[in-house]
Amino acid sequence: MSTRRGQTRSEVIRDAITRLADEEGETRSAYDRLQAFAGIVDSGGLQLSTETGKRFREILEKKRDARRPG
Repeated sequence: MSTRRGQTRSEVIRDAITRLADEEGETRSAYDRLQAFAGIVDSGGLQLSTETGKRFREILEKKRDARRPG
């Protein structure tokens, strides 16, 4: 679903939380509702915050190389 809409997984989750809150009449932002969980969610060992700059550069390089003909 996220690729069809051109959204990241995070954007899909934020949108879903917002829609659910709207249905329930919640007026707080997604950040306010999830603030208690910030920094404690387990990524299953993915180490999402380590070497972020290096991984981001690798992603950009792959995208660049995929656009190049040949």
